[in-house]
Amino acid sequence: MGKVLVVSEKPSVGRDIARVLNCKTRGEGCLIGNKYIVAWAVGHLVTLWEPEEYNPIYKKWRFDTLPMIPKVMKIKPIDSTKKQFNILKKLMNSDEITSLICATDAGREGELIFRYTYEAAGCNKPFNRLWISSMTDEAIKEGFESIKPGVEYDNLYYSAKCRSEADWLVGMNASRAYTLKYNVLLSVGRVQTPTLAIMTERQKEIDNFNPKDYWEVIAKFDGFKGTWFDKETNETKIMSMKKAQEISDKVNKKTGKVIKVENNKKKQVPPLLYDLTELQRDCNKKFGFSAQKTLDIIQNLYEKRKMVTYPRTDSRYLSHDMPDKVKSTIAKLNIEPYREFSKNLLSMKKLPFTKRIIDDSKVTDHHAIIPTDVRPNISSLTKDEFKAYDLIVKRFMCVFYPNYEYTITKITTEVCEEHFLTRGKTILKLGWMEFYKDDSKSKKNDDDELPKLKKNDDVEVKETEIQQKKTKPPSAYNEASLLSAMENAGRFVEDEELREQLKEGGIGTPATRAAIIERLISVGYIKRKGKTLQPTDKGMKLIEIVPPELKSPETTGRWEKGLTSIARGKMASERFMQSIQRYVRYIIQESAKVNRSIVFEDNGQKKSPRNKKPVEVLGKCPLCKNGDILENSKAFYCSNWKAGCKFTSWKNALASYGIEVNKELIKALLKEGTLSNVFGMKPNTKEKTVYTLKINKYGAVIAKEQ
Repeated sequence: MGKVLVVSEKPSVGRDIARVLNCKTRGEGCLIGNKYIVAWAVGHLVTLWEPEEYNPIYKKWRFDTLPMIPKVMKIKPIDSTKKQFNILKKLMNSDEITSLICATDAGREGELIFRYTYEAAGCNKPFNRLWISSMTDEAIKEGFESIKPGVEYDNLYYSAKCRSEADWLVGMNASRAYTLKYNVLLSVGRVQTPTLAIMTERQKEIDNFNPKDYWEVIAKFDGFKGTWFDKETNETKIMSMKKAQEISDKVNKKTGKVIKVENNKKKQVPPLLYDLTELQRDCNKKFGFSAQKTLDIIQNLYEKRKMVTYPRTDSRYLSHDMPDKVKSTIAKLNIEPYREFSKNLLSMKKLPFTKRIIDDSKVTDHHAIIPTDVRPNISSLTKDEFKAYDLIVKRFMCVFYPNYEYTITKITTEVCEEHFLTRGKTILKLGWMEFYKDDSKSKKNDDDELPKLKKNDDVEVKETEIQQKKTKPPSAYNEASLLSAMENAGRFVEDEELREQLKEGGIGTPATRAAIIERLISVGYIKRKGKTLQPTDKGMKLIEIVPPELKSPETTGRWEKGLTSIARGKMASERFMQSIQRYVRYIIQESAKVNRSIVFEDNGQKKSPRNKKPVEVLGKCPLCKNGDILENSKAFYCSNWKAGCKFTSWKNALASYGIEVNKELIKALLKEGTLSNVFGMKPNTKEKTVYTLKINKYGAVIAKEQ
């Protein structure tokens, strides 16, 4: 009797599945049991062909060979992971194997990893799909009990394939076209360029902002303060110091009357559960985590700790079959620091599963991120892991708590025909805010209690204060606000009907937005400055030269919506790819219209022959395998950059970690692959710590705390 080959996305996940399936015998790149063999990829094992593999004419970058649009896009194993690909290929085609199970991550990219590997291996055996949202043993067992035919996920694969091919067509063609026209390496992408455009537009608003002085007059009464406002416009700003002084002198030490007292009861319903983007935003606001760092932490909590459900989700709801699982999870959270909340919820006769919690129509591939129903080992978590886990647990429990209720009091006072407004807030019921009452932001909202006043009460102005202020420019983007902008691309679109359509089609997906931000940093288009992100001069100039369609969130939003439609079986993939091909031809035509007023720095990549110094080769390029790694004033780069190699390692990339990316460091990394025990500091706290360094797929040096 033949065996079933189970293919996971990563070795760690494969080992977990193998343990549940009782596969204990070690094989080459796999674990073997009586019925199953569990093997694994190491992320993507297969990629699309390079342009020159379709035709040698593409090896040299020339404008007259554009656009490059292959009739059929082909795939090949990635050189750096070819060993593991060959192991899977051999197993897939082994006579011992009768069928397969795709157990890669349950999402678009996971589907692509398996399907590309399956196709490149030349396998045509039947396969099923394991689709789970949690890596606990129980969830894996349940997943194998409800295994589904692979064909049910064909549309998801078509969507993933279209995403992959569209990114190749737009990125390869546009990057070559603009690099050739401006004689400097420019990376242009289907998703990254509109994201950069959002940032440059904000930066222009900031740069062009002209701050103006204004004044506010504060009247201090007995037990409360009031701010002057214009009764016609309700505006508190006074644009001349003279007028502010006149108002101040007019009412100081005078007696007035309370002319209106309003008490409005308000309530705030509990927030929705977390999807990945909302969690990344909160981790950035509260802890200063980058989007990528949050994703890495949550992925670890999912894969290794087994303490949270699948993280790469865009849903903030649960499905109708989950109430029992939720109750079990709450029971497992009956530990410190959650015991008090858990007991309160378990004491309820019935948990309030409202439409804001359970809604099948808003759960697509995965439900919201929640804790798993295992008893969590809190002491095993790192400080950063606990911070993220704590947010998830509090959000999970607070959705079952009552509304937050409070009263907003507004007192309008008239003194010498001038009007003053006083606002106050009285909390009636904390409700779900019980979970956040110790947060510094929550404390700020607890305004001082106001004296009990009624209409026509006399009040005396004890003294006045004039406050001088300045109008402020729009805030620079940080990762939290940029993630929001990417998610809500529709709000940058003027057409109301299209804006409504784009509610589901932001820029990128929850799984890719962090990587898009990191990519923009690695190619030198944006930089981190404190807690904010700012476009560089190079990034600003790129947006100046590309046509509106290439930088428009509207275009990318349409595409993301199209990819979602393909995954749901509502659009043919051929139709989508035809639109991409038309777009690529248009981009090439537009790139010919060179804006001579825009000049890019050459980044030290060109020297005049007379002044040319001997170039020191630091090592062979780990990306393209052919080029040499060279140095310029700002970065280390590959000599094959004109041929499309993307190796770029910026010297200031690890400045916030207290690590200098210098020539000696690059040489050592090129030789060793990784460097351990590199001393640095934590970006947020400046504590001393130790890092392991390695070079990522773009050539950037990245640091991981040991």
